[in-house]
Amino acid sequence: MSPFRCLSLACVLSCAAHVAAAPPRLPPEVVAALKRAEIPTSAMSVLVQEVGESGGASAPRLAWQASEPVNTASLMKLVTTYAALDLLGPTWNWQTPVWLQGALRQPQGVLEGSLIIKGSGDPTLVLERTWLLLRRVQQQGVHEIRGDIVLDRSAFTASGQSESAFDGEPLRAYNAQPDALLLNYKSILLNFVPEPTRGKARITAEPKLAGVSIDTSAPLVSGPCDDWRAALKIDTDDPARIRFLGNYPARCGEKLWILAYADPHGYNARLIEALWRELGGRLTGRVRDGVAPSTPPRFVFDSVPLAQVVRDINKFSNNVMAQQLFLTLGLQVVGEGTREAARQVVKRWLRSRLGDGNAAAAVVDNGSGLSRDSRLSARLLGDLLRHAWASPVMPELMSSLPIYGLDGTLRSSTATAVAGRAHIKTGSLRDVNAMAGYVLSRSGQRYVLVAVVNHPSAHAARPALEALLQWAVQDRAASVRNANKPAP
Repeated sequence: MSPFRCLSLACVLSCAAHVAAAPPRLPPEVVAALKRAEIPTSAMSVLVQEVGESGGASAPRLAWQASEPVNTASLMKLVTTYAALDLLGPTWNWQTPVWLQGALRQPQGVLEGSLIIKGSGDPTLVLERTWLLLRRVQQQGVHEIRGDIVLDRSAFTASGQSESAFDGEPLRAYNAQPDALLLNYKSILLNFVPEPTRGKARITAEPKLAGVSIDTSAPLVSGPCDDWRAALKIDTDDPARIRFLGNYPARCGEKLWILAYADPHGYNARLIEALWRELGGRLTGRVRDGVAPSTPPRFVFDSVPLAQVVRDINKFSNNVMAQQLFLTLGLQVVGEGTREAARQVVKRWLRSRLGDGNAAAAVVDNGSGLSRDSRLSARLLGDLLRHAWASPVMPELMSSLPIYGLDGTLRSSTATAVAGRAHIKTGSLRDVNAMAGYVLSRSGQRYVLVAVVNHPSAHAARPALEALLQWAVQDRAASVRNANKPAP
């Protein structure tokens, strides 16, 4: 059967539900919060609708500019992750094949040839799992490689976009570009610990990269802990030397900085060489890019299940993982690990689930929402979440969303009336503030809620979004009825 089989709910989400009567104005508490932020109501799109029995269609409880295509920022991850769960299945995983090319002399453990590793897009090859992969090589009896370590990254076709293209911040970890063999997100974790008796902040870095030196301290200074990263004046002009030309405020205490490595293309080779030698392995040749053979591999290194990856993507809004998953959809469904192939797969899937008309206005860019071009409507997202509610993968998708006030990106949220009652994905860009997910009201009714603000002051819209959440939780239908009365 085609992976784009039509679920019965797609037929239930009819046009009648789209034009059903709904309150024509926002709740007054939401309007008041927007006014305080100096954001017009015209900048907001909202849909609040019951999930319905078996996901059936129902009139929206609240619809405000719900059909307008808007930039939803990281809410796009809901599309990517639901598509992946639906098309690939929650237990699907990535496989990274490994070859030992050449004769293996025992008991010396000498490989008279090369070790070859081929990436397939696994986004979970963090430091620990990369270490485990190389440890698995040693368990095959290899301790010395007389040839090279060859890394095949050909499964994905590079987009040509640089790490600085989105916002001019190439050292921000979220700007890392997808890679068929993505190791540790091409990042370095820096830890700063003040040592007042020495007058310095001790600096440690993880992981070690072959041939790269990093300053181990920076002078301590008094004063407030404001933009401490800027105060350090990091110098990454030479990828082999990371220096700090500034100082570190003692009041900051201990801090962590996840830094994108300045030479992302060279990151894999430096990491693999350093880890291999750290494990006691010997290497005569070098670590380089190349092409894997067509013969069966010596072993395959499996990722964690897709459902666990989806949880990490949505709970913590991981852009790099989302883009890896997006390209994987292109690779697995049509055999091409390109953005264009992935876009075609996702758009075709949206049409199969929601119909041509509903999906027509969607603009899918890179699958993560880290884009100025992506566009979805609140209605499309609402219908998609209601469709997911009736699907076999609903538990995996819903449990991947941050629980308001408890975990993920919403762990520090403070609206006590909502705490624990909403599974909500958030999204934010320079001009975007958004949230979408499932809300359980005090009456026991479950709602799909989508709210998006596109405005230069969108960063100040969070109180309005939280006011809407509280309104949905409290079932304040009376508030909307009052708002609809003509002004005296």
